[in-house]
Amino acid sequence: MNLKFIEAMVPMRKRMNKGNFIFLVFSFLSVYACNITAQTSQDTVIDGIVAIVGANTILRSDLENQYLQFRSQGNITGSPTTMKCQILENMLFQKLLLNQAEIDSVQITDIQVESEMDRRMRYFINLAGSPEKLEETYQKSIIAIKSEMRDIIKEQMMVENVQQKITKEVATTPSEVKAFYRKLPKDSIPAVNSEYEIGMIVKYPAIGDAEKEEVRKKITALKERIAKGDDFSTMAILYSEDPGSSKKGGELGMFKRGDMRPEFEAAAFKLKPAEVSDIVETEDGYHLIQMIERRGEYINVRHILLQPKVSIVSLNAAKTTLDSIATIIDQKKMRFDECVMKFSDDPSKNNGGLMINPNTGNSRFESDQLDPKVFFVIDKLKVGEISAPVLFKTDRGKEEYRIYYLKERTNPHKANLELDYARIQQWAMEKKKMKIMDDWIQKKTSRTYVRIMDPYKNCAFQRNWNSK
Repeated sequence: MNLKFIEAMVPMRKRMNKGNFIFLVFSFLSVYACNITAQTSQDTVIDGIVAIVGANTILRSDLENQYLQFRSQGNITGSPTTMKCQILENMLFQKLLLNQAEIDSVQITDIQVESEMDRRMRYFINLAGSPEKLEETYQKSIIAIKSEMRDIIKEQMMVENVQQKITKEVATTPSEVKAFYRKLPKDSIPAVNSEYEIGMIVKYPAIGDAEKEEVRKKITALKERIAKGDDFSTMAILYSEDPGSSKKGGELGMFKRGDMRPEFEAAAFKLKPAEVSDIVETEDGYHLIQMIERRGEYINVRHILLQPKVSIVSLNAAKTTLDSIATIIDQKKMRFDECVMKFSDDPSKNNGGLMINPNTGNSRFESDQLDPKVFFVIDKLKVGEISAPVLFKTDRGKEEYRIYYLKERTNPHKANLELDYARIQQWAMEKKKMKIMDDWIQKKTSRTYVRIMDPYKNCAFQRNWNSK
């Protein structure tokens, strides 16, 4: 097994920009959901079955459309035939897992599917920037996208359930990681781009009583209008300050306890269908909530969010405070980590103020993984330097001031245990998992009906698929 194959297991999001990622993901999903028929330039239908795994089939149109999407993104590294064989092998693997899920009677409820679909939609909308931009990228409405996603998400969840069961006990020891690294051929150790390790101290500007009272009056007026018959969803579109839900009439999608702010959940789960809550205060602002439906442990609600605005006086006070903290650090009167614990308002203070990369779970970022506003600031710093205070607007619409600390900047280099242990550990883990999966595939294909049609039965697959 080579490193290129191991790296292919790394989530695609890490190696793609926002636009391409969204386009590829949804185009990939639509291949399955839309049952698109591939055609020649003469409009002659060329669809048909290219493989059968148990009771599941793989259509030529599925394969061709996946290949076209990879080609459109510039991801073709070999001949078309070689690439199609690689895609087909991955599809065989997925269908084998799906077949096992059906044998094991893996149950994925409609509620679980809806909840996962809503979670993904929130993620994709956030990546795109707005629901409208996502619809423009995909050239379909949000409702149509969700309709197409439903079946494929259920299938994916069944497959993931089986795969997790097979590899759930896999772990690597430090000695295994070191042994894995030493066995890598020197000329195949991949290069690692420059990475940044960044700390921050955050000050939340205080919101005064006057600003809070102003917002309470506004949301009280909205509640009174709704009580008199105004439509809740229309009010959400017109007035809610939650960018993720306002365009959808405030609808949040199915969620369970633990997904939202505690105060929000406490009010939402008490509601009956169509009932509207009293005003609810959370750290995001003030909410009105309307129950749409309840399904077991999950609910779907609409909400209207109004946020108190920070005054210029409070913003300036936060900036002045951070200026003083930066001076203390520059003059070496206190270390950065000491100032984090004493002054920062952000939860990151619990890990020394270090920013955590959501893609990897560690504190290292490549430049394209950083928010451009953050990169613009830290790229000008020398290691050990502190930035001037920077005004930052969070994805929840709140304003805060930050100072950034460049703890480390690595130069491009070949991966090594000293700088890249977490990355190498992940490679070692993936190799170990792949060995377990290879053994599982060999065992299951000997007991499962697998048939691959011409011309693909001649593919040079990495695994023995027991073609018949």
